[in-house]
Amino acid sequence: MKAAVITVPAFASVRDGVKHFFGTRSHADSLAFDVGVPARQSGSDGRGWLLSVKQVHGTNALVVDRPLVESDQFPGGWDALVTDQPGVMVAVRTADCVPVLVHDPRRRVVASIHAGWRGVVAGIVPKTFTLIADRFGSKRSDFRVSIGPSAGPCCYEVDDAVLDHLPGGIRDWESVVRDYRRDKARLDLKALIRRQVEGEGVPAPSVSAVNLCTICHADLFYSYRREGRVNGTMVSGITLLSHR
Repeated sequence: MKAAVITVPAFASVRDGVKHFFGTRSHADSLAFDVGVPARQSGSDGRGWLLSVKQVHGTNALVVDRPLVESDQFPGGWDALVTDQPGVMVAVRTADCVPVLVHDPRRRVVASIHAGWRGVVAGIVPKTFTLIADRFGSKRSDFRVSIGPSAGPCCYEVDDAVLDHLPGGIRDWESVVRDYRRDKARLDLKALIRRQVEGEGVPAPSVSAVNLCTICHADLFYSYRREGRVNGTMVSGITLLSHR
């Protein structure tokens, strides 16, 4: 039986007051929600919301710092969602891009980030960290970060349209590029994100990754690169649990 979702207990667990998941294609097929509109989710206490918004490959984050209500709608475009509200599952959708989940257990803040190559080179991860620190008083040394399934360096070949953007502001960018030949190479986007995360001051032991390639594993994941179009997207999310 294939797993519907993938979790990383070393990253966050119910004992930590958090629930999280990296979804597979079978999990995505079972979900029904409208982008930008909070969807009611069943749970042990009968309460909870799932929120996913329009993603635009940018660096802006939506902050949800109040309880959601039935009439809420979020029609804008963001590639990160941040909340300190228990019961709000902030979720991103991916089909080769990298889902990144963040948890600050001290300030009780969580975030989900949609990180494609454009967002990564533009700094969506460090910019989201800065937003969390400024808005909630978080310290990066308290963060726990998990990097989810995405296109891996085994399959993710990119050309000059991507490679030309790496030297600007990305330290040691050559270390995340493999088999560079003429105008093509294979990019390890997860490794690049890990470098950014640790460069921001998150301790290495607090960073985890699910090292599965969405292009390789057709049985588990949708892949834009493999399929040539968007046949579906995986959903990954994180939520704070209510204090007991």
